[in-house]
Order: sequence, then structure tokens, then C-alpha cells
Amino acid sequence: MTKRAFAIAAHPDDVEFTMAGTLMLLKEAGYEIHLMHIANGSCGSLEHPPQDIARIRTAEGQAAAALIGAIHHLPLVNDIDIMYDKPLLARVAAVMREVAPEILLTQAPQDYMEDHMIVSRLAVTAAFCRGMPNYPTDPARDPVAQPVTIYHAQPHGNRDPLGQLVIPSHSVDISSVIDRKREMLACHQSQKLWLDQTQGMDSYLNTMCDFAAEVGTLTGPFDYAEGFRRHMHYGLCAESADPLTAALGSRLTQIGMM
Repeated sequence: MTKRAFAIAAHPDDVEFTMAGTLMLLKEAGYEIHLMHIANGSCGSLEHPPQDIARIRTAEGQAAAALIGAIHHLPLVNDIDIMYDKPLLARVAAVMREVAPEILLTQAPQDYMEDHMIVSRLAVTAAFCRGMPNYPTDPARDPVAQPVTIYHAQPHGNRDPLGQLVIPSHSVDISSVIDRKREMLACHQSQKLWLDQTQGMDSYLNTMCDFAAEVGTLTGPFDYAEGFRRHMHYGLCAESADPLTAALGSRLTQIGMM
């Protein structure tokens, strides 16, 4: 069976900020890699109408995925329409069954933006329902028996919504791929402009590198790292399952076990 890793996030560029380096290393380790942004970026512009900016940002996401050889899955809803509800869960679950990943990377359960947290919940539930014959997906997809281990990425800025520093359980040394991660993020030109205009983030690419450098300092010392916390195994995989560690070997450190 092909080993697959799947990264699910809320918006175009979210994967690039917190998971893309790990995806690249998993591809080097022989995994087929997939990514999906559930929202299409339709609200991310001061100049373009929703349908135009959604088209632009989807194309940017596809270009970023192609840069690292990832399979890109189209977004499902407009911005701010990410809800933990039955219709959207059925659609996410259908994609989950199509991909049938062994490794699922998704966003932190607590983050500064509600969309990020809801995507985390959707991804976990979709994975939990992957093998339930009586759960209908949209479109209909057969259930899969593939065990899946879920890893939650760091929240944006490495802090929870109350500003408390989050320490990961798994730290992946991405120093060897940081330039490609930066190049991947640079594909999202419209998002950089949007953030420059609305949040003053003139150093969009440097901000991503700063976040990765902080994880590296906290958990390494590595020049750059991505951090993850492993989700509980119940209904998903064996208690001892840790395919991320098995795949990445010396490039991954478990915190507290250095």
C-alpha cells in the first residue's frame, strides 16, 4: 500500500507556515503527499471581488503544491464559511477516504483564529469516520480501514489564543528545506499583499522563518523546525503508532526524550 501523508488547513498559505517543511521531508522518505485548504480565500482582498480572489488564491495554492510535488485538493467553501456542521464534515470525510492517509497533519486545536480550530475538529472527525460504513460522505465514498495517526501543528506564532507559548511533543528539523518552504510561501503573492494592507506584515516571508526559528531554538537547537503534537490514538491507530518519527528518523526529536 502506498504511504500517504495529508495536510489539511483552513486557508491558502496555512500549510506553508506550519507544515510544508515536514511534508517535503516525508516525500523524501517515500510518502505520497497531499494538501488541502478548506477555504478558498474569497475574503482576502481589498481590490478583487470574491470570485476573482478565490480563483487567484486557488491557483497560487496549486502552484505552491506543485513546487514540492504534492497533490492539491480543491477548497470546499468560501472564507468564514468554515463551520463544524454536517454538510461540510461529509465533504471533508469524502476527501479523507479518497486519500486514506497514514499520517494526517492538521492545525492546532487552540489557535488565534476560529477557522483554524474548526478545521482541526473537522479533520479529526473525518479521520475518525473514515471506516464507518454507516456514515454517508458527500460525494459517497467507500469506507477505508487504513490506520491514521494525527499530528497537530503549532498554532500561528507558536502561541495559543491567550498568548501562552505552546511546546510541541515532536520537533522536525526543517533546516535543509527552509529555502524551499520560503519559496513555496512566496507563491501566495495575493496573501502577502492582503496582509501588508490589513495587518502590517511587511516581512511576510521573514515572519514564517521567524516562527520556525523559534521552534528550532525551543526544541533543538535547530536553525529551523516545525513542531507537532500527536493526537490520542483512540479510533484512529495503535497506541504505539508514531509513523512521523519512524519516517523521519534523526530529523525528528521527541521533546523530553532528547
